[in-house]
Amino acid sequence: MQLLRYRLNGFEKLTLQQKELVYYLSEATLWGRDITFDQFGKYNLRIRKVLEIIYCDLTVSHDTEEFKAFETYLKRVWFSSGIYHHYGCEKFKPGFSQEWLREQLLQVDARKLPLKEGETVSQLCEELFPVIFDETVLPKRVNKADGEDLLLTSACHFYDGVSQAEAERFYEAMKQANAHNPEPASYGLNSTLVKEDGELKEQVWSADGKYANAIRHIIYWLEKAMDVAENEQQKKVIRLLITYYKSGDLKDFNKYCIEWLKEHDSSIDFINGFIEVYGDPLGLKGSWEGLVEYIDEEATHRTRTISDNAQWFEDHSPVDPRFRKPVVRGVSANVICAAMLGGDEYPSTAIGINLPNADWIRAEYGSKSITISNITDAYNKAAHGNGFKEAFVIDKQTLSLINQYGDICDDLHTDLHECLGHGSGRLLPGVDPDALKAYGNTIEEARADLFGLYYMADPKLVELGLVPDGEAYKSQYYSYMMNGLMTQLIRIAPGHQIEEAHMRNRALIARWCMAQGDVVRLVKRDGNTYVEITDYEALRQLIATLLAEVQRIKSEGDYAAARQLVEQYAVKVDPVLHEEVLARYNQLNLAPYKGFINPMLLPVRDQDGRICDIQVNYSESYAHQMLRYSTEYASLI
Repeated sequence: MQLLRYRLNGFEKLTLQQKELVYYLSEATLWGRDITFDQFGKYNLRIRKVLEIIYCDLTVSHDTEEFKAFETYLKRVWFSSGIYHHYGCEKFKPGFSQEWLREQLLQVDARKLPLKEGETVSQLCEELFPVIFDETVLPKRVNKADGEDLLLTSACHFYDGVSQAEAERFYEAMKQANAHNPEPASYGLNSTLVKEDGELKEQVWSADGKYANAIRHIIYWLEKAMDVAENEQQKKVIRLLITYYKSGDLKDFNKYCIEWLKEHDSSIDFINGFIEVYGDPLGLKGSWEGLVEYIDEEATHRTRTISDNAQWFEDHSPVDPRFRKPVVRGVSANVICAAMLGGDEYPSTAIGINLPNADWIRAEYGSKSITISNITDAYNKAAHGNGFKEAFVIDKQTLSLINQYGDICDDLHTDLHECLGHGSGRLLPGVDPDALKAYGNTIEEARADLFGLYYMADPKLVELGLVPDGEAYKSQYYSYMMNGLMTQLIRIAPGHQIEEAHMRNRALIARWCMAQGDVVRLVKRDGNTYVEITDYEALRQLIATLLAEVQRIKSEGDYAAARQLVEQYAVKVDPVLHEEVLARYNQLNLAPYKGFINPMLLPVRDQDGRICDIQVNYSESYAHQMLRYSTEYASLI
């Protein structure tokens, strides 16, 4: 794993009021960190606390091989908000022994340890050591293996003692009871489902419920942000979010989402709450995340060109007209600079986001999309000249194409995916948005990616000035197929299958296209495997065909077809190809995962104690930042 920094380009041009707003929203973002740790595993917070106490204890020798392995383990726990890989979801294997860890725990000051009342250090070890060391105990954070109970075999902390069948019945009954509501809630989004005395109950995440202490701190900083809001609509949005955090009522969340969509006149925006459902094997529970952002005005011209033509793209989509939106509403898209990352967006973050997720709100009110320019810029600079493309691209001609158009097309595909792909299409009347169950996330990501890929090759993009010529799209097609068929395998441990929804989506698209003939194929050159595309125009037609089918599956809620498509193309890994890709990649000595260290935002005060500026500082190390966050923003342990 490699840690990068992102720069707050243009921050100095913001007004003092805008800088204050960014600062207060950033504090609200950092206070949600412990929530994410707890959501990603029942024991994560106690384990993190134990590890940090040992790491900081001056009596522990730092010169041993076991301590070095321990330090690596702790840094991975910080990176993934728990003891499970942030992408693959498998449990980390410690490179140190149980005996060594026990020895360190017995010599540190026990008063600092997260001991329960009356608990001894030995009892603490008995509870936590199997979770850390035993590969059979809670082995995966999110399990999506077909045919298994996805809840009882997943370690994520969204359910407690509840089977998959019980949870599905619980939320299906809730939906049926509200079947005639034209504005349905996102049932289960902000709660832990538990079984008490044989009865299923929701522990709602709110200022008076579960995670109350963290949420109250978030509210405190949101209230300060509200006082320096840029306009009345932004102030209303923040007030509604506070109302939702206090009530835990998902109707209030709907109101917040709708008003957030109406807010277009501010330079500053933010995401704060229980949002994406990828961390739940059933795709219902929202992981906590935070992001503070301000507009990159120059780069936003690109996304506004796309959103201004949203109706044209929808009307010319290759899907069945029954599944298109007759009228596209409220599509807005900005390129932004991230100012602070938190929760499920930290340290590893998305490069593009489209919200809200509720289908009925998208249909009625539209969506907001962002592409994060300073994050993609940091990625691009880190990748420049690292030898990766030279090692895996089939020939110099294709490599030249990617070097010429790659960055432009990568950004554009992200824009199309987020701005239009997620917001395109519609469900048929009466179709449950959760009908695809565990396959819903993969199908949705495939739908957005296919939409972007299809239009990458459309002459309309040349006409709009978004690509320089009709050859540029080939760069994206090749890079995408190479990633889906081969190079994303660097992120998977030997012997494992593909689990993460975005990775499954890319494998699904690339493998399905390869299975349709000789348009895309794997070939051997000098003993190495490469992707070869024989006909780029024919590949676009395959993409159109698959987009039409994936949209049909989504629109009709065809669970059986979703399951067949994902299980056939998106899950299994060829072990021989996997071994080869890993060997070639290891020779490059590159990190397959990258994350970010946040800048420090430091208020500068005048003689009267009032904030007169916000200073941006980039000097903090990864370990210092993580330890500081665990101290300053500890709310649940």
